[in-house]
Amino acid sequence: MLFNSGKYVIFLPIVVLLYYLLPAKAKKYWLLAASYYFYMCWNAKYALLIFASTLITWLSGLGLERVKAGDYAPAQREKLKKWIVGLSFVSNLGILFFFKYFNFSVGLLQALLTQLHVQVRLPSVNILLPVGISFYTFQALGYTMDVYREQIPAERDFFTYALFVSFFPQLVAGPIERSGNLLGQLSAPHKFSFDNLREGLLIMLWGFFLKLVIADRLALYIDTVYGARYLYPGAYLALAAILFAIQIYCDFYGYSTIAMGSAKLLGIELMENFRSPFLSTTVAEFWRNWHVSLTSWFKDYLYIPLGGSRKGMFRKQLNRMIVFLVSGLWHGADLSYVVWGGLNGLYQVIGELLMPLRLRLSRLLHIDRSSLGVKLVQIPVTFCLFAFSLIFFRAGSVGEAVAVIGSILHVRNPWILFDGSLFLHEYDSAMVLPMTLFMGALLLSDICKQRGIAIRKIILRQDAWCRWLVFALSTAVVLLFGVWGPSFSEANFIYFQF
Repeated sequence: MLFNSGKYVIFLPIVVLLYYLLPAKAKKYWLLAASYYFYMCWNAKYALLIFASTLITWLSGLGLERVKAGDYAPAQREKLKKWIVGLSFVSNLGILFFFKYFNFSVGLLQALLTQLHVQVRLPSVNILLPVGISFYTFQALGYTMDVYREQIPAERDFFTYALFVSFFPQLVAGPIERSGNLLGQLSAPHKFSFDNLREGLLIMLWGFFLKLVIADRLALYIDTVYGARYLYPGAYLALAAILFAIQIYCDFYGYSTIAMGSAKLLGIELMENFRSPFLSTTVAEFWRNWHVSLTSWFKDYLYIPLGGSRKGMFRKQLNRMIVFLVSGLWHGADLSYVVWGGLNGLYQVIGELLMPLRLRLSRLLHIDRSSLGVKLVQIPVTFCLFAFSLIFFRAGSVGEAVAVIGSILHVRNPWILFDGSLFLHEYDSAMVLPMTLFMGALLLSDICKQRGIAIRKIILRQDAWCRWLVFALSTAVVLLFGVWGPSFSEANFIYFQF
């Protein structure tokens, strides 16, 4: 069930209404049933995978708690705890590997054997990738680690924990919530609040604007160009690469925002997943602000256990590269995602190694690195580096990405930016001014967020007529300019494939 579908428009009000009408003791069971129904709308049998991951990690948490309270010598206790965590990780990652990476691994091995002239035909399996498996697996494993580190006690109520793993607003594409933030909220019943209702709806409107008005309309151009790159070489592809960075931001940011709004209607706060990443002045800063729930997960559960920055410069950079290569693989079972992740790791390694030289040049040239002028150079450079890496993310294979880059570098047709050639059959000139204004609104919103100005709070403090006017105008913009209606089917969110 997609957030931008008619089904969800019917599903969400029913869930919220019954949640507040039901007795307090029944609320979490209703949310759990609704969450499983939400997921089963894609593929009912794959709900068994969520249940399996839930049961394994719940039992692991209880096992860790029991070992902690048991009469064991310190060394034996630590060994038992590591065994429990190891079994939890191996079983969950094993399920993830089979459904997401088995055919990819077989393909790599087959290619290697072919290069070695070994004539063996390896088997593959015809399976559908379960929606959201990477997200709920990491959320469940994060819980296991939190209990192991004694940051939270094990959750004894299975139904509360099952709701934590499957909570429908963030089930399919995050944010990957931490147990310390979400478990307590789900275990306590919430009373109806008109303030939560207003704020939740306003948050959702912003999310629908990002998805339907900006992301899906940009996709009309991007999909056309990438789908026929021989017909649209050079500057067409360069513009598509730049616009794809904005599209994926608005698509994923839109999903996270709708998820936050949906949860807010139920009185539940989800974490902020994006912190104005396109205003970052370095790639390292960008990744502290982009997909925050995943980058912080990798930092806490992979980078720091590997040694973080505690074991010298070489190990620090090696650990960083490992994290970003794994992050790339997390996104998809293809070498193009690994290259994308590796590029973003390499940017940061080079940036940190060159930092002493850059600081020395700044002193020699009397450049104030904190000045607005310097930031106005750093921000576009950071954006372009990220947009370039996304060519590998979008193209679908390393070979296709290299071909796209080759076309951008070798086909020189900049006149299309001025002669109207950019207006493809799915994207006419009448939309240029509105889209420019909409992306300007996005930029303004990000600037306000970076400076701590909460536009949503300002709107909600106004008189009723002003609030209703904002609601009406926002709804009108989504309905008038959004990509929807009988000639279009609901567009999947990009991160659903991960």
